[in-house]
Amino acid sequence: MKIHLVLFLSSVNEPNVQEVMMKTVESPFRPVQGDILDDPGFHSKFHNGYEVAKVTINYAADECWVSLSPLAIEVQEWRIETYINNLREHGWRIVSKEELQAN
Repeated sequence: MKIHLVLFLSSVNEPNVQEVMMKTVESPFRPVQGDILDDPGFHSKFHNGYEVAKVTINYAADECWVSLSPLAIEVQEWRIETYINNLREHGWRIVSKEELQAN
């Protein structure tokens, strides 16, 4: 099954910068609400994983959409672009809200 992990990012220090990022993985099992997911793109300075907030399954398409708890970057020495670049280096990509709504 394709598992689409979706993460919403914002920064209190950069209020005009908000991104939605997604990473798709192939997995024989799916997460459930409340699970904590870890990924090499998640920076350990903030935490060791994200909580699954919502799971939507499309059995016909053999896909699962997993919304992770939003990340609000509040550490002043960190720019949101730094975190986004770290996620990109580990297979995450920026997606538009329109792309998400189409699925």
